[in-house]
Amino acid sequence: MGYNKDNYKRIRAEYATKTFRAQAEADARREELYVQIPLLKELDSRLSQFGLRIMKSALANGDTVKDIENLRAENERILHARGELLKRHGYPVDYSEPKYECGKCRDTGYVGIKMCECMRRALIDAGMRSSGLSELMSKQSFDNFSLDYYRATPQEQSIMEKNYRNLRRYAQEFVLDAEHPVPKNLLFIGGTGLGKTHLSTAIARTVIEKGYDVYYNSAVGMISDFEYRRFGNAIASEGSDDTARYTDCDLLIIDDLGTEVTNQFTISCLYHVINTRLNLQKPIIINTNLLQTELRKNYTDRLVSRLFGEFTLVGFLGTDVRKQRLKT
Repeated sequence: MGYNKDNYKRIRAEYATKTFRAQAEADARREELYVQIPLLKELDSRLSQFGLRIMKSALANGDTVKDIENLRAENERILHARGELLKRHGYPVDYSEPKYECGKCRDTGYVGIKMCECMRRALIDAGMRSSGLSELMSKQSFDNFSLDYYRATPQEQSIMEKNYRNLRRYAQEFVLDAEHPVPKNLLFIGGTGLGKTHLSTAIARTVIEKGYDVYYNSAVGMISDFEYRRFGNAIASEGSDDTARYTDCDLLIIDDLGTEVTNQFTISCLYHVINTRLNLQKPIIINTNLLQTELRKNYTDRLVSRLFGEFTLVGFLGTDVRKQRLKT
């Protein structure tokens, strides 16, 4: 899986802090108990020697099995006495035990060598936030994409139903490893309001939930990031000076290709990102309102050749869904 490196590093540090905090708080409660119940400290001292006494018994001559059974029975009696002592003083039996947020992994993030579900969920949530699609993903998914808006003609209905099925399968079967083919690069072409961004978001959501690093930005936003990186341009968003995310993430989604100002610099940036990802065999989804003829007119031959030679074209048909909703 390709969890975002920065997210993973931050969340691992958070888990280490949580574990330390839970243990420190438990130690503080234990010291509080020792002040209130001096006998408890003596019982805990005896319990702490249990492992050492078993080791000595195993190394000594004699009936080791019986000695260990006696030690275990003694340990159980001390534990019972400890619990009763706490209850008599109005404390829960587990008062001095660490209170972990996740009892399964004890806030380490791992159960043995396997990542705990709580940490996986934290990484997915972080991936949602860092993808650039957090707000959209809270509203747009495959489940709430309605095909009812695409029934004006049999052709429109057939094409959009096929798109939906194929794109949902693409997301569900998305895998990046040596044993599987690299997922296809997709070029969504169609007018405004036909669901390109909605289905891109739905793909991103599913792929992130599978544990991959997804990054989304508009073509304008991406170019702004490169401008900031090269020129310190003030129009770039704060903290967006690292353009490596565009080539490093597992799946890149570029929205609204064609809305950026087209010049030598912007075309160079687009070519760099697309060509680098193709060489690294990392998939891209690009959305555009431009027709094929407009793409050929606006961009260089070598960029267009990659768009039409290395991407699977997904055409969107219909009438602007936003306008349809306004009429209902």
